[in-house]
Amino acid sequence: MLSLADLKIGQKAFVKSFTNELLSTKLIEMGCMPGEAIALSKTAPFGCPLAITIAGYELSLRREEAASVMIELVA
Repeated sequence: MLSLADLKIGQKAFVKSFTNELLSTKLIEMGCMPGEAIALSKTAPFGCPLAITIAGYELSLRREEAASVMIELVA
């Protein structure tokens, strides 16, 4: 299964699950819920942080935080 950290700029996916229970609570509070559509919109020059578009706004995550979000690519 892919993680959010594996997305390429412009790719879209659905949030499936989380691997870090503590971090998942924070992400869910910010709208990153299972089933939600997300897209990677940009990355910083050295690859961290990542900016994702979710629920109509842009959220920045560290690469290790993004790696805890399991996704399913949109076909």
